[in-house]
Amino acid sequence: MIRFILAFAIGLSPALGVAADLGTTGLIDIPSARMMDDGEFKVAMSRQTVADIYSLNYQLTPWLESTFRYTIFNPDKVAGSSDGLYDRSYEVKLRLIQERRVFPQIAVGIRDVLGTGAWGSEYLVASKSIGAFDFTLGMGWGRLAERDAFSNPLINIADGFSVRDEEIGLGGKVSFNNFFSGPDVGLFGGFSYELENWNTRFLVEYNSDSYQRERRFGTIPDASAISYGVEWEPSNGLTLGVSRQQGNQYAFNISVSTDTKSLLPRQSRNLVIPVSSNSVGESNVTPQNIWYGRLLVDVEANGLLLRSALWSSDEKLVRFELSNRQYNLAADSINRFLTLAEIHLPPQVETIEVILNDYGTRNNAVLYQRQFGDRQRNWVNADDLIDIIPAEKIEDPTFATAYRIPNVTFGADLATRFSLFDPDKPLRYQVLLNLSASADLGNNFSLYASYNLDIDNDFDTISRGAESDVLPHVRTDIARYLKEGDTGLDSLFVQKRGNLARDLYYRAYSGILEEMYAGVGGELLYSPFSSRLAFGFNLNWVKQRDYDKDFDLLDYSVLTGHISAYWATPWYNYDVAVHAGRYLAKDKGLTFEVRRTFDNGWQMGAFATFTNVSAEDFGEGSFDKGLFFKVPLGQILPGNTRSSYTNLIRSVQRDGGQRLSGFGGTLWYDLRPTRYDALNNNLRRMVPQG
Repeated sequence: MIRFILAFAIGLSPALGVAADLGTTGLIDIPSARMMDDGEFKVAMSRQTVADIYSLNYQLTPWLESTFRYTIFNPDKVAGSSDGLYDRSYEVKLRLIQERRVFPQIAVGIRDVLGTGAWGSEYLVASKSIGAFDFTLGMGWGRLAERDAFSNPLINIADGFSVRDEEIGLGGKVSFNNFFSGPDVGLFGGFSYELENWNTRFLVEYNSDSYQRERRFGTIPDASAISYGVEWEPSNGLTLGVSRQQGNQYAFNISVSTDTKSLLPRQSRNLVIPVSSNSVGESNVTPQNIWYGRLLVDVEANGLLLRSALWSSDEKLVRFELSNRQYNLAADSINRFLTLAEIHLPPQVETIEVILNDYGTRNNAVLYQRQFGDRQRNWVNADDLIDIIPAEKIEDPTFATAYRIPNVTFGADLATRFSLFDPDKPLRYQVLLNLSASADLGNNFSLYASYNLDIDNDFDTISRGAESDVLPHVRTDIARYLKEGDTGLDSLFVQKRGNLARDLYYRAYSGILEEMYAGVGGELLYSPFSSRLAFGFNLNWVKQRDYDKDFDLLDYSVLTGHISAYWATPWYNYDVAVHAGRYLAKDKGLTFEVRRTFDNGWQMGAFATFTNVSAEDFGEGSFDKGLFFKVPLGQILPGNTRSSYTNLIRSVQRDGGQRLSGFGGTLWYDLRPTRYDALNNNLRRMVPQG
């Protein structure tokens, strides 16, 4: 989590819209038609008497903004107030019309797509900038219609729009019947005025939400429609604000944002100067074993693993098999290798083929046409020099690097673990020492181990457990693992990865797979070269571990597996997946995943699982769903690294629709850095500079 915070502290980017208290781009509490930059990720927090609001906001596309919101109502425990709700909700806002010279920008939004309905409202809003002013006017339903202005015009289309249900039940369901419903519609609006040289905005708004719910519970006595405030942006992407709201309270907000799309300039740190100046013009008399040995030394010193090479009989083509151990972007690892190869290879070599071996799996290869001497061309396009081709195994290589087996690496990191947005408490933590080991056993076998030593945690405050005995407690006993196993073995397993055929990949593993389960399993992936479609299958037999996370096992065991279909869509770097099969609780159903992954390693996504478990048997939340993100540390730390920080956020942890963590259905995403489209997007970045 510390690394995650660094990602925002170091990698900030400017935000176009004002950060509203509820997370979504707006004025103070009301939304506007403004959007963040495409790919912008924002974390926001606001502090009020009514509620503390924490939000994760992501610009899904240039025209669609999303918000996950966690609200602690009545955080000050106001005397006489009976409110104490901890609420999770999701909001989406869709831009209908982009602002033009005369026309305003127009957007439509739903403030509580999935949730209890505590913030339930919908809106149609327009925004128009005139000089330093930015004006907003909108009409709202639900909470945003509490200061009703006129009758709901949609009643003229269907009578059902006149009725709005206030009871949502277990939450987690999409309340289609409520959207844009209710007898009346409210009007809201306001404006901001920007002092550009001061990075400051003044805000004034009229809010059609009268806070009936909070007044009914006694948190605030009344609510004025007028609020005003000021926001200051001391640095790009960091915003601080203070406001006077509802005529009876002051509020404070802070937000930080980063651009997940940006490709940083190639890192120059950790690049080692070659050990020799063996230029191509002088290498025609160098024996073969000499240039390979020199290249090998330089390649390893620069964070790459040179496995083998084949020099063709006509000496014009050299094929290499290479693994990237250090570079966040595959194109940067290829660029570094080609740069070194240009220095060491004899001049008669015209073409270099680089087969990309990622953790034992050959995915694709890069074919590079060398440029020097009479082959030097000016103003050449990258696609004239580099082609992406299928990876073929090198049979009978001319050179093969003999690495020490087993090759063991150890790690020791001071780490943090956070439990976010629990329905009872928004934040729990653990500070721990993570000891890890990885061993290359040869022939694509690897051994992985991870052990956690607890330093401090507050997991003993967890009181939630299973709400139903209908399902086995495959995940809801996680509190016992966090308490009794705060120090213990997290994983210890052997794995083998590789290719069964050119387009057929596999992964097999056995041991302690995660903190709750041990067992054996495997995965197959069929991913044709340059195709946007792929298909997979995984099968696992696992047994539940004892709570203290030693080597003991409990009685519960299950055979779980899924058939998967993947699609790399041509739109906005989105990947879509569907998994059908049997889950840890022996329920059967479908999981839908959507992930947006950029070539720089940033990943944002969401999933939802629907099984033959009813909403009542599932319990609070109705079905399993959540958000996940991956922050590449190579984007924010000096030097080159493939390390990343990942986190998964569920609105509530239940037993239905649960899968193994990190196993089954992951090969497609593991191969993403060297996938055809990812490589093809960065041809120019691969070309070595003369």
